[in-house]
Amino acid sequence: MIKERVLSGMQSSGRLHLGNLLGALENWVAMQESYECFYFVADWHAISTNYQDTSELRQNMVDIGVNWLAAGLNPEKSTLFVQSLVPQHAVLYVLLGMITPLPWLERMVSYKEKMENIKDRNLYTHGFLGYPVLQAADIMLYKANLVPVGQDQLQHLELTRDLVRHFHELYKKKVFVEPKAKMAKVKKLPGIDGRKMSKSYNNAIFLSDSKKDRNKKIMSIVTDPQRVRRDDKGNPDVCNVYAFHKIFTSAQRVKEIDSACRDAFIGCVDCKKELTKNLAERMGPFDEKRAYFEARKDEVNEILREGSAKAEKVAAKTLGEVENALNISVR
Repeated sequence: MIKERVLSGMQSSGRLHLGNLLGALENWVAMQESYECFYFVADWHAISTNYQDTSELRQNMVDIGVNWLAAGLNPEKSTLFVQSLVPQHAVLYVLLGMITPLPWLERMVSYKEKMENIKDRNLYTHGFLGYPVLQAADIMLYKANLVPVGQDQLQHLELTRDLVRHFHELYKKKVFVEPKAKMAKVKKLPGIDGRKMSKSYNNAIFLSDSKKDRNKKIMSIVTDPQRVRRDDKGNPDVCNVYAFHKIFTSAQRVKEIDSACRDAFIGCVDCKKELTKNLAERMGPFDEKRAYFEARKDEVNEILREGSAKAEKVAAKTLGEVENALNISVR
C-alpha cells in the first residue's frame, strides 16, 4: 500500500520555541508513522525577509536539525533535508515565476499584512513578493498529497493548487499533484506577554533555553491584570499562566487551579512555580535528547546532507518531467 506524501518546512530565521514544538513538531512526529514525510529547513525562505543579515542562517539550520531529532523525527522514517542543498527548488521557482500572474501574488493577505506591519526593513523585493511561488515549488517538486498548514497559510496552499492547474492547462501534461491541506489540532501557546509566541516579539521560550532561563521567563509571564494583591480574586480566562497550565498540567489539576484562582486560594507566584515544575517534567525527555544531539552536531549535519541527497533524487525526477513538458530538456 502506497502511503500519501506529506511535505512541510521551517524557516531558519531564528531559534525554535515551545510554540513550534506544540504547533508543528509534535504533529510532524505523529505523521511520520502513517505518511511518507519530507521535512525541510527553509533557509532560502528565511532570506526573503531577513536578507540584510544572514550571519546566523547556517547556525540556525543545525539548531533546527537538533530540535527535530530531539522531538522524535526519525531519518529512517522521514526525509529531513535543507532547501538550499536541493537546487531543483530554485529552478522550478524560476519556471513557475514565468507563468504566475502578478495579481495572484499581490492579493496574498500575508503579503499585505507584513508590508503594513514590518517597517524596519525594505520588503519591496522580488523575493518577498514571490515567496508563495517558491513555497509552491517546494510542494510541487515532491508531488505532496498533503501539506500541514495553519489557517493563515491556507491562501498560500490554494495558490499552489492554482499553479498546478495553470501549468497543466498551459502545457497539456499532468506532472504535479494538487495538494490538500492537512489541518491538525494545534495547541496554541501565547508568548510570555500574552501575544502570539514569536521570536520577533521577544516573548518566546526557546527550545534551547536552559532550565534556569525557562523558569525565569515563566515567572515573568503576564497574569490577570486586575489581580493586584494576593487576596484579590482572579480570572483564569485572561491569565496567560493558565493558558500554559491547560497544556502542561493534568485536566483535573487545571480545574482545581481554575477554582482556586477565582476564590483567591492560590496566588500568581505559587501558580507559576507549579507551572515551572510541570513544564520541566514534560520537557525532561526532550531536553535530554536535545543535549545528546547538541553534542553531536557533525552527526546532525550528516543526517541533513543524506536527507538532502535523497530529496534531490525525487526533485530531479519531477524537474525532468517539467522540462519535458516545457520542451526545454534534452532528456
